[in-house]
Amino acid sequence: MKRSKKAVSVILAAVLVSATLAGCGKKDSASGGAPFRIGVDQLVEHAALDASYQGFVDALKEAGYVDGEKITIDYQNAQGDQANANTIAQKLVNDNDDLILAIATPASQAVANATKDIPILVTAVTDPAASGLVASNDAPGGNVSGTSDLTPVKEQIDLLQKLIPDAKKIAILYCSSEVNSKIQSDMAIEAAKALGIEAEEATVSNTNEIQQVVESLIDKVDAIYAPTDNVIAKAMPTVAQVANANGLPVICGEEGMVDKGGLATYGIDYYELGKLTGKQAVKIIEGKATTADMPIEYLSKEQCKLSINEDVAAQLGIEIPADLKEDKQ
Repeated sequence: MKRSKKAVSVILAAVLVSATLAGCGKKDSASGGAPFRIGVDQLVEHAALDASYQGFVDALKEAGYVDGEKITIDYQNAQGDQANANTIAQKLVNDNDDLILAIATPASQAVANATKDIPILVTAVTDPAASGLVASNDAPGGNVSGTSDLTPVKEQIDLLQKLIPDAKKIAILYCSSEVNSKIQSDMAIEAAKALGIEAEEATVSNTNEIQQVVESLIDKVDAIYAPTDNVIAKAMPTVAQVANANGLPVICGEEGMVDKGGLATYGIDYYELGKLTGKQAVKIIEGKATTADMPIEYLSKEQCKLSINEDVAAQLGIEIPADLKEDKQ
């Protein structure tokens, strides 16, 4: 009987030691323990958000963290559905991931609402503080930090005036449910007013309304400004098809929208934004920083670039000024 009790004690001790080591190893992939688990909740597929994710993955690789080796990445895409984003957020929390990356404001809000314990990095969010994700952008103070895709809105409106110097009235096209887009719209209205340009908001609640809303702007405005709005970016081919056919130039918030038929942008590089977020993730993995004391980071204006769709310019009969041609090269 004594031997039996002793054997049980030895077994229990071994189980406790194994559990302790396993728990430590999960959070210490840099030391060769179990892979560090990263869950990803991306709102929708379009060029900017896809580039952000790829930049994030590449930054991890450059630091020696390859998916399937030191880390595992569980990538999930909500396909533009908020309910899906919420479900994905809950799944990643239930999986007890070590870190969650949320791409775009609605996905970030879904994840932040699902957990106050797991570290969260957000990207492609215009203003995390205004979106209720952090206490302040300089000092987040909780389990959320990341990077902002705040675009140079003033410079984009300046670009609009350079390309369409006779523009007197513009429409700002965005989805009314996206907080980040409303922030940009307010900035665009202020920038346009400073240039003596009248600006009005043209909002949609979903992709089904886009064609009708753009058609309603024909002969009413001289140009459209479309900020970095996920709904508009996803449906940019529809926007461009209607607008370009009716001689209505579209100045965009980011390069992917120009590639899909917009006229031009002066915007950030979403791949580089993703890399910046990936570098933050490395600091968390290696225990060098926490989200609470990690300020929201931004790309510099030097990392912004001019993109002009010359085919669209030709279609619209717009001559590109010489100084913009030089900046584009």
